[in-house]
Amino acid sequence: MSLSVVWNNEQDEHEINGDLIELLERILQTAGEAEGIDTGEVDLTFVNNERIHELNLEYRGIDRPTDVLSFAMNEAGEDELEIIYDLADEDEELEEVPNVLGDIIISVTRAQEQAVEYGHSLERELGFLFVHGFLHLLGYDHQEPEAEAEMMSKQEKVLAQVGLIR
Repeated sequence: MSLSVVWNNEQDEHEINGDLIELLERILQTAGEAEGIDTGEVDLTFVNNERIHELNLEYRGIDRPTDVLSFAMNEAGEDELEIIYDLADEDEELEEVPNVLGDIIISVTRAQEQAVEYGHSLERELGFLFVHGFLHLLGYDHQEPEAEAEMMSKQEKVLAQVGLIR
């Protein structure tokens, strides 16, 4: 399986260590396998409440911090342009372009608050938010009760498979 996480840390409230990234990579592999996705790249950024508040306002028009934002790259909307690769030299080979599934941005500040609120570890909360964001990248939503139940079930199955139970 060739699913990968490319991550960036833009906050200083919690150390992001190799163990956490390894756990999130396992979550990605498990969720990808469950969804039939075996290749792709997910860009993950850890931020604080101030930054996610700015992004939530800018992109969603919601003037408050949130826990996770997802921006899918493979959505084909009306105004989206098709990307065409042009080779200047016919003998030149095109390097394989990664299938970027999208960006997930997690507020570590909010994740810490929610971990305390729900009575579980920060790792479990970050794992939950990551798989939640990943499912959004694949087109899942939770606006309707049935869709929310389906998404919750998928999230909990993945978390249980990697040992992140409540």
